[in-house]
Amino acid sequence: MPPFVESQTSGEAPIDHRHPLYRGTWKRSIPGIDDDFAKDDMDEPHLKRKFAILSSHPEVEKLYGTDIRTLYVAIANAAAQVGLAYYFGRINVSLWQMLVVAYFVGGTLTALSGVLIHEACHSLVLSSRFWNRIVGLIANINLPVPIAQSFRRYHLEHHTWQGVEGMDPDLPLDWERTLIRGNALKKTLWILIYPFMYVIRGAVQQHRQNKSPSKWELINVAFTICSDALIVKLAGWRGLGYLFLSLWFGYSLHPGAAHFVQEHYTFDDGQETYSYYGVLNIPFMNIGYHNEHHDFQKIPWSGLPALRSIAREYYDTLSYHTSWLYVHWKFITEPTIGPQSRVYRTEKDHKEGRHMLKDMRKQFMSGRLKQA
Repeated sequence: MPPFVESQTSGEAPIDHRHPLYRGTWKRSIPGIDDDFAKDDMDEPHLKRKFAILSSHPEVEKLYGTDIRTLYVAIANAAAQVGLAYYFGRINVSLWQMLVVAYFVGGTLTALSGVLIHEACHSLVLSSRFWNRIVGLIANINLPVPIAQSFRRYHLEHHTWQGVEGMDPDLPLDWERTLIRGNALKKTLWILIYPFMYVIRGAVQQHRQNKSPSKWELINVAFTICSDALIVKLAGWRGLGYLFLSLWFGYSLHPGAAHFVQEHYTFDDGQETYSYYGVLNIPFMNIGYHNEHHDFQKIPWSGLPALRSIAREYYDTLSYHTSWLYVHWKFITEPTIGPQSRVYRTEKDHKEGRHMLKDMRKQFMSGRLKQA
């Protein structure tokens, strides 16, 4: 047994009771019974599970790096969607035909754009942070609103402050929790306005922190205005309308958008992050491997299945999903699940839980030296 794991079981260091899987002891919040999110009194689980996995499988670090194929996918994805915008803008087809294609094809390409932006925001495409930002802008071409650079800002905060009250921009707002609860119709409407919620939560977070837009966010705005203007010139307003429809579909009630619910809405007690292991990971570049991604943010999409295979004793014992269609169906129809089905922690509890990490790191590095 690796020294790091021995120390956790023998009491040589402060013990995190969640070790080694890092599942909590809290009970999930039930709409109609509970009024708030579930509350945890520890830090988020992923950084500690990362050290637990590395102590058992140091070879995981070989998966760190970038994958330039993401750039090629981003270029092809943008070209395909702009090509469809041109088709619907210049060719006389019925509105129904455009709606069908906007949902099944445009929504899929739009959801893929979100995955590409996600890879770029973690600098997993190219080695330079600057060029990863450029990849984010390329992926933003077929999204008629400036998303890439704001997403980068708030998504990285989500990783740093997962579940921390007032700090994690991914947590639903108070009105989402109190108004919707477990009502199926309200949950359906809530999913349909999810594209708006991403913008609103970002604006609320910006107000809370009293921050101005960053230089790159302003660049993103200017870039999107220019790309939208070019699309209108090339494909007309109808072509731009097709991109808006694709954005709406791809970020709302679409299989490719179900990962927004899959990732952190609590379907079980004690577990706040869930992975999806299904066939749609193929077109959507393994975005479903969410526990793996949170544990190891330096591993690109192409390495996440290998991570799971190496560390199966950690991931296969956690609850996970196998169908995005069922994720949406269960979330909508099950009255005990709703926007309040999340877990939160205070900043104080998060920081206190992190104090153990210093000792864990020391033990981890000590174990490496002994193994060397």
